[in-house]
Amino acid sequence: MHISFLIHNAYGIGGTIRTTYNLARTLAEQHDVEIVSVFRHRDEPVFDPGRGVTLRHLVDIRKNSSGYQGDHPDYTRPAQVFPATEGRYKQYSALTDRAIGAHLRSLEADVVVGTRPGLNVHIAKEARRGPARVGQEHLTLSTHSDALKRTLRTAYPRLDAVTTVTEADARTYRKLMRLPGVRVEAVPNSIPEPGLPPADGSGKWVIAAGRLAPVKRYDLLIKAFAKVIKERPDWRLRIYGGGAQQPKLRALIDKLGVYNHVFLMGPANPLDPEWAKGSIAAVTSSLESFGMTIVEAMRCGLPVVATDCPHGPAEIIDDGVDGRLVKSGDVGAIAGALLDLINDDELRRRMGANALERSARFDPARIAGRYESLFGDLVARGGLRGTLHRTRGTLLSNAFATKDAGRSALRKVRAA
Repeated sequence: MHISFLIHNAYGIGGTIRTTYNLARTLAEQHDVEIVSVFRHRDEPVFDPGRGVTLRHLVDIRKNSSGYQGDHPDYTRPAQVFPATEGRYKQYSALTDRAIGAHLRSLEADVVVGTRPGLNVHIAKEARRGPARVGQEHLTLSTHSDALKRTLRTAYPRLDAVTTVTEADARTYRKLMRLPGVRVEAVPNSIPEPGLPPADGSGKWVIAAGRLAPVKRYDLLIKAFAKVIKERPDWRLRIYGGGAQQPKLRALIDKLGVYNHVFLMGPANPLDPEWAKGSIAAVTSSLESFGMTIVEAMRCGLPVVATDCPHGPAEIIDDGVDGRLVKSGDVGAIAGALLDLINDDELRRRMGANALERSARFDPARIAGRYESLFGDLVARGGLRGTLHRTRGTLLSNAFATKDAGRSALRKVRAA
């Protein structure tokens, strides 16, 4: 099969980019695979696409490049196809609309895969007749605004499949989105096996990693660790990542007087060597669409203490077997779970060994196999798509639009 991924910017850093590269590299062992990046802002990508994966871009925004397009008049004109309800809308334009549309109308592929809602809408509306159309959800439906949900509800019936990274989110899509004939499948992200020995559980370090953003709730972790060190002052916490919360977290560390025990390490790439230096991983988010850092830590042999937040942790961690799940927002519960593992060397090592073994289910070969099966099924039933498929989407879109218009009119009458 010829499989084409459409991604916002394949030259940057982020979970969607990493997992797309992981999947593409593995699929390329058996198939013709390309990654098409809407934007290119640097000469070389951060991640290696690997042999067999073709990487190309549509819009060049490298100012020193001979192909620079940032001064094109259409680059400042608003996009009409990329939905205004999508979070990245301001980065898109009439220029990207045209470039994406031309790409999709000429694409010779068996499968085209979008990696964010706005690009999935482009694929639904503009992909030529023939390729199977797949839209990936790397966040969750519940995190999208009502306006974006309405946009997706009108466009997604033209897709052949939607994939989510958790079964919980797949159930939400099936229940709320009204997508007759569209396959909704949960396929988790993949994490490759680290190329180094796993942690042995002897290092007195708790490790956390991710962007320093409010949703990650590192403030809770720091407060919990302040409780930990009252009992076990020989342990330390390292937090890897960068972001806008850094000054606030630094101030909290100073306020609690834990600056000799809690360290903001900044970004690290690769992270595997840093995980392997630790003995326990901690994730205290209020929301995780999947939880790639959980799997990364487990693949390095670390048990993970994580808040049982929507959606991913409970689908990754088997509580009491390869990690601990605690109530979201509960500083005492986080501290207690950390101390349980810190104070019991045998339990910590056993859970770490279980985490290493059980996390193999997220290996790229296994995840690629699930996608390969899905893509094969969609290509095999290609005759069901085409004109009737587009008609179905158009009719449903018009029906939903009419229904929404009717509701709006009714509200105005009631208000009057």
